[in-house]
Amino acid sequence: MSLGVALPASHAGVTRSGVLASRPPAPLVCQRGRGAAVPYGPPVRSKSYGSDVLGAPRVPRRPPPPTLSADLGLVVEHRESGWCGAIVLVEKDAVLLEDSQHRRRTFPLSPAAFLVDGRRVTLVRPTGDAPAGPGRTASGSVAVTGHPARVARASRLLVEGMHDAALVERVWGDDLRVCGVVVEVLDGVDALPGVVREFRPRAGEVAGPHVLVTGHPYVDIWQAVKPGALGIAAWPAVPRGIPWKEGVCSTLGVRDPADMWRRVLAGVRSYADLEVPLLQAVERLVDFVTEPDETTQPDDRAVPDEGEGD
Repeated sequence: MSLGVALPASHAGVTRSGVLASRPPAPLVCQRGRGAAVPYGPPVRSKSYGSDVLGAPRVPRRPPPPTLSADLGLVVEHRESGWCGAIVLVEKDAVLLEDSQHRRRTFPLSPAAFLVDGRRVTLVRPTGDAPAGPGRTASGSVAVTGHPARVARASRLLVEGMHDAALVERVWGDDLRVCGVVVEVLDGVDALPGVVREFRPRAGEVAGPHVLVTGHPYVDIWQAVKPGALGIAAWPAVPRGIPWKEGVCSTLGVRDPADMWRRVLAGVRSYADLEVPLLQAVERLVDFVTEPDETTQPDDRAVPDEGEGD
């Protein structure tokens, strides 16, 4: 088999009259054996890579996303995780989102980290230019500012267990300090009769019943914290015969129950992170120890006339 190449004819020829006549160049052809000639296509030009062929390709820079105030109630989507929820708390460098299932997660206020109506945005803390309304305590009550220190009442709130007392203090502590009510740890329900006998008020100090006992239906006070506050779907089911705290820690991969407790307590930011039965039980106790005495007030007691006997 032989290969032949036909060169293009001249681009111009001279006619008998001496005038130049232009004609298109003849295409290159390839002769394969005795078959018909196959024409080549048009010549291919090399791509222009610029002056620096080894340099990185230039990527057009996207304009920075707009900034948006992280106002409470604003529904946003975290781009990386896809978590969508309403802003319920704004911290120094993070926001707390709550989804439609009342689960909560905290995300940092990173640049372009969120989507609003499908658009990238950078959330920033509210400027505070708008007039601020009254603050709220962790229990949802209106915060009292500038209140002078108050002497503790005779009433007490007795809570069984250190963890239980810590949760009550975390959510209701501000309210109880304003009211002058002290929270004390009760070392087991068996100790309650003795504490009541020792605490028994004198006649005329308190009207009505002196003691109110409430409770909650949970195996442990940890379980009264909503799982979403800790970033888990649900509290683990612990088989019978295994201590509940140890079973929870084992399932969640936490070695020390003390570390798990710190995680539980840190996840509680307000009453919204607690289950309703616990809220109802504590609110009943708080109302009981803070309601005013309608029959006798310390400053309105009758003063005996001179000459009257004791």
